[in-house]
Amino acid sequence: MPSTKRPLMTYCTTRDAADILGISLRTAQLWVERGVIDAWKTTGGHRRISRASIEKLLADSPNLRDSAVPQSDTARPVMGGGLTILVAEDEPDLLRIYKLNLARWAMRPRVLTASNGFQALVLLGSEKPDLLVLDLHMPGIDGFHLLNTLRTMPETASVAIVVVSGMARHDIEARGGVPPNILILPKPIPFAELQRIATEVAQRKQLIPSGVTV
Repeated sequence: MPSTKRPLMTYCTTRDAADILGISLRTAQLWVERGVIDAWKTTGGHRRISRASIEKLLADSPNLRDSAVPQSDTARPVMGGGLTILVAEDEPDLLRIYKLNLARWAMRPRVLTASNGFQALVLLGSEKPDLLVLDLHMPGIDGFHLLNTLRTMPETASVAIVVVSGMARHDIEARGGVPPNILILPKPIPFAELQRIATEVAQRKQLIPSGVTV
């Protein structure tokens, strides 16, 4: 007797992909346009997305569905809406250190965290942070790949970026380096320098008055 079991579809719509990944429809569309998700168009002009590509994203980044929801230990400051900082770092202990130190700043910024480049891309699109603090060595989309992707995204052009990395300068250059306008800070994390940079960003965006430190 022939089987009546329906075969598993190897593709889905953009809306289905967004629901599966836990991201917005616009983010799914951007990922398709930039090749993060494999897709094609039917003869009728309908976009179809490879389920294998989606499964690979989820395998490389098991917490991707949760990344669409901002992670924050502090409320948004009252003054001027406050500064929002996204920290992309794959070491959980370092993320905790970031949160503890940034919470001690006089005007506590809103802190979002991402443990890989996929999560960082989602939060950059949905939360529009003012400052991205980026590690270069991460699973999946690493910091180098993320920086190259951001070059093609005009909607993130206003985000200030600081790289904080334990990689030696010559190793960074061997990987293609980073754009010349992006500052590289060494690990252990120099929080005093990071605070100075965050203050400059907040003042430039008029989130805090001149002379106030965050």
